[in-house]
Amino acid sequence: MTLTETEPAQLPDLRTPAHAPSRWGPKLWAILFVAGVAMFLDALDVSMVGVALPSIGAELGLDTASLQWIVNGYILGYGGLLLLGGRAADLLGRRRVFLTALVVFGLASLAGGLVDDGALLIASRIVKGVAAAFTAPAALSIITTTFKEGHDRNKALSLFSVFGATGYASGLIVSGFLTGIDWRLTFYAPVVVVAALIAAAFFVVPRGEDNERGSVDLLGAALLTGGMLTAVYTIVTVPENGFGPLTTATAVAAVVLLGAFLIAENRVRHPLVRLGILKVSSIVRANLAALAIFGSYVSFQTIVSLYLQNTLEWGPMRMALALAPAGVIVAFLSPIAGKLIDRFGTTPMIIASMASFVLGYLWFILRGGSPDPAYFTDYLPSFLLLGLGFALGFSSTMVQATEGIHDDEQGLASGLVQTSGQIGGAIVLAIVTGLISGGAATGIGQYQPGLYLVITVAAIGLLASATALLARRQALPEAA
Repeated sequence: MTLTETEPAQLPDLRTPAHAPSRWGPKLWAILFVAGVAMFLDALDVSMVGVALPSIGAELGLDTASLQWIVNGYILGYGGLLLLGGRAADLLGRRRVFLTALVVFGLASLAGGLVDDGALLIASRIVKGVAAAFTAPAALSIITTTFKEGHDRNKALSLFSVFGATGYASGLIVSGFLTGIDWRLTFYAPVVVVAALIAAAFFVVPRGEDNERGSVDLLGAALLTGGMLTAVYTIVTVPENGFGPLTTATAVAAVVLLGAFLIAENRVRHPLVRLGILKVSSIVRANLAALAIFGSYVSFQTIVSLYLQNTLEWGPMRMALALAPAGVIVAFLSPIAGKLIDRFGTTPMIIASMASFVLGYLWFILRGGSPDPAYFTDYLPSFLLLGLGFALGFSSTMVQATEGIHDDEQGLASGLVQTSGQIGGAIVLAIVTGLISGGAATGIGQYQPGLYLVITVAAIGLLASATALLARRQALPEAA
């Protein structure tokens, strides 16, 4: 049954509904593998580019404010069109959308390695993000419509996150090695993965699924993407240029476009976002958690990459190996996340996740700026805590965001939670970039304002989840 705005949250049950586990045949494992490799590809790309940023900036002459657009260009293309990608998967067919977007992703990655201009590189990253905006929700909705809600879906989503962790961890190490040779190789490497994935998906992903009838809300997608682009541009440029005519105009444009998006979604017959879905409290909490997780960590990774390589003069490989334990922790713990969700429920898992992020960031703030840092005592505990946070939080937010949603809106729900994460990453990174660019401080002092914002975002996510759990527990006696 589909949850709507007229259905109250089921307070007495704090755990995900479960059914008897079923036996998975080769076909189910193959579908999970193909969808998982798409997640692997996205995580691989993000981690590889993060390590390569200083080398890209040195060769193309890009400062910190310009470098952040290499990350944010991808994130904005990704986050701005994820909802359209999820809706397109519902309406046009998950297999068709998945395969087409993979081809575009591969071509954009190839183009990024060939260009010699910073603006063209950023443009290729935007196109790549747009392609990922269609592959990611299609892959996730393939899983949520293939595996039954409850134990099977929880298990599938926890394994799905293993692919992401493996992609992230291997991307760090591979990028450290490739960047030491030529940063362009980090753009060519995903092309090989894409080619293999297309070949596998062509045979594995089922065709001819029944799709919801309707039209794609192109107006809503254009308004949302335009609003996000102008909002982030304003946030990035205000710290350096102040509210001049251009930034004032973009700020006003962002408000107008995002406001028009909300109005349009209430009036079109087939909206990009059925706003009633946002009246389901569990879905709202899951999206807030995704925003806090990705919003804080994307910025943290950028800060650490710049600090370790530019300030401490670490090589790309050393920096990659330093961050790798976070991905390893996720890879080892994610397979049991489904069992933990079955036992404790999604909300306690998200609370534990956000607490781990807060502690990890706090450790780095207190110890990471030591004049002569020792990796095992000053950095490793922080990275392990962040890995634990991802292991507990990623699957939990995906489960909470999609449970109780009918199959014809799984793409919407999947795209919505991923959009929250990507938009959170874009906005927080934009603000962090403004805080750490052009300051008079040196060393770790240059990055401290950004680190303070990162931990604040994570703390807000923790507070929101904890408050929700407390409110539900207080409501239990009344419900009984």
